Amino acid sequence: MTAPDPGPADEPLNMPHGPLPEGGTVRPMTRWGTPVMHRPQAQVTSYDDDLRALVADMTATMYAADGVGLAACQIGVDLAVFVFDCPDESGRRTVGVVCNPTVTLPEGKDRRLDDGEEGCLSFPGAFAPCARPDWAAVDGFGLDGEPVHFEGDGLLARCLQHETDHTLGTVFGDRIPDRARKKLQKQHDKIADEYPPDWPA
Repeated sequence: MTAPDPGPADEPLNMPHGPLPEGGTVRPMTRWGTPVMHRPQAQVTSYDDDLRALVADMTATMYAADGVGLAACQIGVDLAVFVFDCPDESGRRTVGVVCNPTVTLPEGKDRRLDDGEEGCLSFPGAFAPCARPDWAAVDGFGLDGEPVHFEGDGLLARCLQHETDHTLGTVFGDRIPDRARKKLQKQHDKIADEYPPDWPA
């Protein structure tokens, strides 16, 4: 996921399950329309060096693209895992990796929608309002197969929902009205030359 203004990168850092792996290779971004982006991803079953190497590449690619979250399908890999480094409403950044995520959202009187702008690294340069609950929690597994839990509000809530959607084959363009999607497409097409096929590698 990308945001028009994710906020300063030097805000306090929250890493409840440890840091993201380093030393990865930046890979080209897979775009909307590629089949892997539009189907549920395979579950992670092996927590091994290959998974760690993949997540390191995802991390490097997310930072190279100035993103706040990235799913494996966005670098063409059919696996239900995402990484993120994203601030919440207070500006505190939370960092993590989640395999096989499940999202929990507020219901009833606790459910409030945030219709802020949203963007996707796989449809670069374009943003549109997308209504989502203003709080979310995600449960899943870390790089060693250990249970992980993340929750938050603000942009972090949006990011956790956006990235979990990717593991289910949903892009945020699927969640907005046709008219908004057409405007999103025009915005994307207008600056497409700034994002060549190998971007951000």
